[in-house]
Amino acid sequence: MKTAMVTGVTGQDGSYLAELLLSKGYRVVGLKRRTSLISTDRIDEVFSNPLFSLEYYSLHDPTTLYRLLEKYQPQEFYNLAAQSHVRVSFDVPVETVDTIAMGTLRILEAIRFVDKDIKVYQASSSEMYGDNPQSPQSEETTFCPASPYACAKVFAHQLCRNYRESYDMFNVSGILFNHESERRGIEFVTRKITDGVARIKLGMRDDITLGNLDSRRDWGYSPD
Repeated sequence: MKTAMVTGVTGQDGSYLAELLLSKGYRVVGLKRRTSLISTDRIDEVFSNPLFSLEYYSLHDPTTLYRLLEKYQPQEFYNLAAQSHVRVSFDVPVETVDTIAMGTLRILEAIRFVDKDIKVYQASSSEMYGDNPQSPQSEETTFCPASPYACAKVFAHQLCRNYRESYDMFNVSGILFNHESERRGIEFVTRKITDGVARIKLGMRDDITLGNLDSRRDWGYSPD
């Protein structure tokens, strides 16, 4: 039986990924940050699955990861954890960059020393293209990040390439464009709009405040 570790398992993508892996017969170890509120509503359905385990972990703490890798001996590792809100990254740039850039480095180093045969998936972002006017983008498009979040994602993306080529590790990065679902957080634009429309309908507010209305995005569905 294969074992997979998933950081950010309580997030939108992490919860769907955990369900997919469990349906394929994997043992899944979900890693989550310790918070005052447990915040596990997205994975409530998988808690009863005997193949699912939840462990506390922080992207700031490499020692915990060494222990967890040795304990569970996974064959696959999916890194979906981060401070993932682009706008917020301007308010907390150090936290954003440390979780994404240095967090990824800590993961790759731990795996390199414990078992470099573990296959790693890194969630990269279309935000890495930033201000590049070329459209549509591809894997060959030049990165031109326009936020602390995007800069950190470029760093993590290139780290995966560097470790792949330097240490012969299986590291792949998926460049994800906007993808939404029923589990999307209320602070993101699609849920902000749907929640705002519902509140207007109920007479609880009169309008919705959004950012740049000229932005153009490729939208996908998270379970896909």
